Order: sequence, then C-alpha cells, then structure tokens
Amino acid sequence: MGALGARIAAVLRAGDLVVLTGPLGAGKTTMTRGLGSALGARGQVSSPTFVLARTHPTTAGPDLVHVDAYRLSDPVELDDLDLDWDGSIVVVEWGRGMVDGVSDSVLDVEIARPTGGGAEGAVDLDDVDPDDVPDEPRRVIVTGTGPRWQGVTL
Repeated sequence: MGALGARIAAVLRAGDLVVLTGPLGAGKTTMTRGLGSALGARGQVSSPTFVLARTHPTTAGPDLVHVDAYRLSDPVELDDLDLDWDGSIVVVEWGRGMVDGVSDSVLDVEIARPTGGGAEGAVDLDDVDPDDVPDEPRRVIVTGTGPRWQGVTL
C-alpha cells in the first residue's frame, strides 16, 4: 500500500483531493504514509483519527493534509477544520459522501481486503488490532473523476 501511495504521489499537485475508502486495517493510512514519503512530507504520517486532520509541510511543493472523517457526523463539520483545499494535496480517509461538492475533481481510491472467511490461517478482525494482522493482498480500484483526472494515467 505504501508503494501504491508513492506511485499516486507522482501525479498529485496542489488542489488535488484524494478520497480513501476501505474497512479498518485495509491500508488507508499506510497508503497515505507512502504518499507522504514520496512527497517529502515532514513529520510522521499517522492516522489523524483523534485530531481529525494533520498538515504535513513537504520539502518541495504543496503541503499534504491528511484528514480522517470517520468521526464526523456531517459534511458541514469539514468546514470547521479550515482546510486549504486549493493550496494543498488533501487526502481524506472515510471521505466518501463527506466531501461531495468540495471539488469538481476527485481521485477515489477504494481498498478491499480479505477478512478471513474461514480459510486456513484466517484472522477474525473483530478480535485483533488490524495493524497486527499479517499482510494480505488487497484489491484496489482507483477512479479519477472530473476534469483534473481526464487523460491522467495512473
């Protein structure tokens, strides 16, 4: 997931909005960490669950703003965060349905991961911390919508 984040970072610029969707432990924060590393983000890129948003200045280029919308109950609450939508690269975990109307162009990343299903060695994710689960393959669908993403190859 980190390598995918780095690959996506190569095409990002100020004003880009990236929405990450997937279950707990799917790799949303790991992907953002890889993206931040490739952008030269300062500070540890970790889940902003409790602070809701973190801004990471980068060594060159726009800031990386990492948002966790999991605890937000209404899209209006995003306004209270006073984010620099136009001058930063904004990555929003759990953002689907929360950032509608913020931008006419969105890079939507949907991550699916297996959760066991009774297979040998499967782990019931309800019983453990998702970060303690061994790496499993993910299925990722990246969809760019709006004029910004027309003609961009990822």
